[in-house]
Amino acid sequence: MGTKVNLISGRTIVQGQNLDNKLSEEYFNEVATCEMNKADMEKLGVTGGDSVKVKTSYGEVVVRAKEKEGTPEGVIFIPMGPWANAVVSGDTHGAGMPQYKGIDAEIEPTEEEVLHIKELMKRYME
Repeated sequence: MGTKVNLISGRTIVQGQNLDNKLSEEYFNEVATCEMNKADMEKLGVTGGDSVKVKTSYGEVVVRAKEKEGTPEGVIFIPMGPWANAVVSGDTHGAGMPQYKGIDAEIEPTEEEVLHIKELMKRYME
């Protein structure tokens, strides 16, 4: 069983700069990540670059752990993109945008590899 956390998502500068280059390694390295507090990483027994599985009631995804100073304990941040979309609701509540903030989630270390965008998208096309 994983550790309960509050998932938020949002834009980052590098994510925004690569919107037209989503197949790039730079986009993958920025967006297929989960930023978290150092104390939370220690509780999970992970270090930067380790794979972690994030689960919500909407789905699950494997991303790389990334220490981010200033992130509150119990909060994780996944940049907007296909990896975040795997764990948020598709319901836009009429606003045209899904809820990207305040999602109950669980996080746990995993030996699974982070899927590149083509493999991730293929999983959702099946």
